Amino acid sequence: MKTEFAQDALAGRVILITGASQGIGREAALAFARHGASVVLLSRSVRGLEKVYDEVVAIGGPEPAAIPLDLLSAGENEFNNLALTIHREFGRLDGILHCASHFYALSPLTNQGIEEWMNQYRINTVARFALTRACLPLLKEAPDASVLFVGEHHALYPAAYWGAFGASSAGQAYLVKVAADEWEMFPNLRVNLMLPGPVNSPQRNRTHPGEDKSERADLADLMPHLLYWMSGDSQGRSGEIVELDLRKPRG
Repeated sequence: MKTEFAQDALAGRVILITGASQGIGREAALAFARHGASVVLLSRSVRGLEKVYDEVVAIGGPEPAAIPLDLLSAGENEFNNLALTIHREFGRLDGILHCASHFYALSPLTNQGIEEWMNQYRINTVARFALTRACLPLLKEAPDASVLFVGEHHALYPAAYWGAFGASSAGQAYLVKVAADEWEMFPNLRVNLMLPGPVNSPQRNRTHPGEDKSERADLADLMPHLLYWMSGDSQGRSGEIVELDLRKPRG
């Protein structure tokens, strides 16, 4: 996979990023803007959105949009209004990067309640489906549209104590496969799932609190992979589950 991209690799594209106020979402927003994309920043944190908005403007990227939305409580009207707002402000949508996720804590199944399962499924699986569905008419009109889910490797590898978070992550893998199959008739659409592996992000700090941070990859190491999947370079690839391990070898 290529690691260097032209400054205009995403020029003219409008990309919606969930979980944009921190971690992978924030880093992606800056990387996409540096390569010419107009980014639509989505998060429940107004203060976080304002900060990333200012950062995008400061690096000279196209003027972004910042939309506060709580995915835990959002319903069909809110998702449909989001799509209408994007259409009104930009007139198009060329991609969605799903970074927003919800994690409680590692615990045995006997300690996990119904609300814990419902809330993690609500954000990690249901909201991703609902948001993508609401934006699908815009994506269909784009000459080249990419939807990329950023997930966690326990979506593929069940293990003790991962319960609701792992199960809701597995739901993402299933959703991607179904969407890719249904969109096969649309050559301009693609949808994929990326599992970044150990990277220095706020979520990784919570899911792996005992892990040595120095052994993880930096968020910057992930950006070429995100640029590839959100740019025209990945045309024709859909329904894939991409597992990464970007840690630098010791020694």
